[in-house]
Amino acid sequence: MEMNADVVIVGTGVGGLFSALNLPADRKIIMITKSDLESSDSFLAQGGICVLRDDNDYDSWFEDTMRAGHYENRRESVDIMIRSSRDVIHDLVGYGVEFQKKDGEYAFTREGAHSRPRILFHEDITGEEITSKLLAQVKRLDNVEIYEYTTMTDIIVKDGKCAGILAEDQSGERITIHADDTIFASGGIGGLYQHSTNFPHLTGDAIEISKKHGIRLEHLDYVQIHPTTLYSTKPGRRFLISESVRGEGAILLNKDKERFVNELLPRDVVTKAIQEQMKKDGTDHVWLSMEKIDKETILEHFPNIYQHCLEEGYDVTKECIPVVPAQHYFMGGIWVDSDSRTSMEHLFAVGETSCNGVHGANRLASNSLLESLVFAKRAAKKIACAYGNSDAEDKEAGTTEERTA
Repeated sequence: MEMNADVVIVGTGVGGLFSALNLPADRKIIMITKSDLESSDSFLAQGGICVLRDDNDYDSWFEDTMRAGHYENRRESVDIMIRSSRDVIHDLVGYGVEFQKKDGEYAFTREGAHSRPRILFHEDITGEEITSKLLAQVKRLDNVEIYEYTTMTDIIVKDGKCAGILAEDQSGERITIHADDTIFASGGIGGLYQHSTNFPHLTGDAIEISKKHGIRLEHLDYVQIHPTTLYSTKPGRRFLISESVRGEGAILLNKDKERFVNELLPRDVVTKAIQEQMKKDGTDHVWLSMEKIDKETILEHFPNIYQHCLEEGYDVTKECIPVVPAQHYFMGGIWVDSDSRTSMEHLFAVGETSCNGVHGANRLASNSLLESLVFAKRAAKKIACAYGNSDAEDKEAGTTEERTA
C-alpha cells in the first residue's frame, strides 16, 4: 500500500501530537504508532512539567538543569526550553489541560535537584492529563490521519534527503508513505532492558534506522536509571514512584529502616546510593517511607500511586514500600539542532528519541515533557516556514519572547 502526505509523524506521544497541532492546517499529516494510542510513555509521566515562575527563577532553573546534567548540556537548548515554558503552558491550558490549583492560583511542587518549587502537576498523572487532551485535539483535525499498530521499518531516501518512511501493519502488510518532511517522535529505548519503566515496544527503532543511514547520533550511552520504582518479581514494566513523592518529604531507608541518603540529590546520585546500600545490605530493594507526608496530601497529590500500591498489598499511609532503581529515560539519541532538524534534510526528531542537549548526561526531573513540547513546536514551525510561512513564524517568535521576557 502506498500513501502520500506533506508530513509523516512516527509516534503519538506529546512530541508527535504537539508537532501535528502546530503544523499548518492545510498540510496533510499521517501519524503512525507502534501500539495503541494510549501506549506511549508520555501517558505514564507522573511528576509534572516545569515552568518559569518569574524572572528571578531563570538563573536557578538554568543552573539546576546544568548541574543535574553534569554541565554537559547544550546551553542554547536549555535557554530555549526555559524561555519557551510559559508559552507552552499557555498553549496547553488553551487545549483544556488542567493543572492543580490552590486558592485559585497554580500550585507548584518540587522534585529532586530543583532549588525551588516550579513544577505544575495534575495529581500524579500529569502525563496522562496532557497527552490525552492533546490527543483529543489532534483527533479533531481534518488534515490528520492516525494509524495504530503500525511499525516503521525504514526511511525513504532520495538524493540524500528523507522522503518518507516504510512501515508494516499488524497483519504484515507493507506500507510506503511518501512525505515532504518526516518527524521521528518514537520515544525511548526501555524495551531493550529487563527492568524499565517504559512500555516494552519502545525499542529505539528510529535510532537503528538512523545508524543504517549514517544520520548523526549523540551520547548513546547516556541512559538514566530512575531511583524509585516499586519492587516486584513479576515480569513486565516497572511501576514508577514519582520523584515528587520525595520532593514532598518521603525518605529512603535501608533494611534496618535507617535513612542513608539525601533524597533530593540528582537521580543518578540517589540511584548510586541505593545500589551501594542494596549491595551492603545484601537485599534486592530498599524502603521508601511516606510517613512525613500527611494522608490528605498523599490522597490528593498521589492518588494513582496510592491505589496501585494498595493493589500490590501496600498501604503507603501506614507502611513503607520496597523500591528499586530501573531504566527510565534516554538522554542521548538522534542529534538535532535547535529547530529539531537531524543531519539529514527533511528529517526531524523530537522527544526522547532526539538529542538536542537539554538534558546533558542526566535529566532534571520534570524537564522532559516541557522539552518535548518546546522542540516539537519548533520543528513544526520550521517545517511551516519552509512552506512560505516565515512571516507568521517571526510573529509567533516575537509573541513568545514577549510572554517569556
